[in-house]
Amino acid sequence: MTAIVLRIIVLAVVFGLIFWGVSRIIRDWRNAYRVADETRHRRDVKERARPDVVTLKRDKDGKFRPPDDPAA
Repeated sequence: MTAIVLRIIVLAVVFGLIFWGVSRIIRDWRNAYRVADETRHRRDVKERARPDVVTLKRDKDGKFRPPDDPAA
């Protein structure tokens, strides 16, 4: 009876450590991707603020054109 209880405790500890390790890996990956997304967003906002950047809008025919381009 003591051997069965000991095995259950050992298995519970092993599975607990595996679960803890996997959850930590997932949490680290999420944080790494979040930091990369924030960096990319800051770079894009900074780039859009430049005066030489033109914002294009999709026209009815599906082509991207400047919003105040009456022709073409």
